Amino acid sequence: MSASPLYSPARVRDLLDRHGLKPTKSLGQNFLIDGNILRAIAEAGGAAPGVPVLEIGPGLGVLTREIASRGAQVTTLEKDERLRPVLAETLDGLDVQVVWGDALDFDYATLPAGTRVIANLPYYITGLLLSRFMRAPGIVSATVLVQKEVGQRLAARPGEENYGFLSAIAALYGSVQHVRDVPKGAFLPAPDVTSAVIRLDFDRSRPAPEQEFLSFVETALHHRRKTLRNNLRLTGMDGEAIDAALEAVGLRADVRAEDVSLGDLRDMAVKLGVIR
Repeated sequence: MSASPLYSPARVRDLLDRHGLKPTKSLGQNFLIDGNILRAIAEAGGAAPGVPVLEIGPGLGVLTREIASRGAQVTTLEKDERLRPVLAETLDGLDVQVVWGDALDFDYATLPAGTRVIANLPYYITGLLLSRFMRAPGIVSATVLVQKEVGQRLAARPGEENYGFLSAIAALYGSVQHVRDVPKGAFLPAPDVTSAVIRLDFDRSRPAPEQEFLSFVETALHHRRKTLRNNLRLTGMDGEAIDAALEAVGLRADVRAEDVSLGDLRDMAVKLGVIR
């Protein structure tokens, strides 16, 4: 069994059986068993000698090994203490720092400049983690496995069906690239949904968007199909002020929130006194 690659289904089942483990659905544990996908993620993520890489949820260490084998300096965060003996076995001899604890409690601001996130993210906290990556000044990119529909939302542009707040904040911080879709059969156990590898590149030369503007965009896109005017009215903003701002920016009174560009939303925020 030891001669088979770590990502083979037989090796994964052997590891789980020997350590008396079963994947925990509540932790989003779906282990990759496709070597081509593993290599594609590491390659797209920029794993290379000397590059600081952060991984979330190493699981059995399958992706971790692929990243570390390319010479990257890997820090990986794991919440499930049951995996200690597994990772001690699978990561033996590799230059990997395992940090035990909840990824939602980790201080991402402490990461060194040039850090690249490469991870098979737990689906249930994907949005929360992505927002933290965006705000961490040391992180320059995040190449992540996510639900396909989340990937579509990340890459969507104003006016497209999947456009929403997640699309907007991704564009405010940088750019999004769809790398490839990943079938259910690439995991053990197979998840209920198709996945996608998405790469986000963060432009740290831009000023970070103001929190007031982020809150304004979230409000504007809270009900994507509603008009921008109605969304803003729901927050208690004065209707006449909204009408005047719409006219000044050159937007129709009945324009839907999902059709408004970020530039026009910023102009609206300025006209309404939300930001300067």
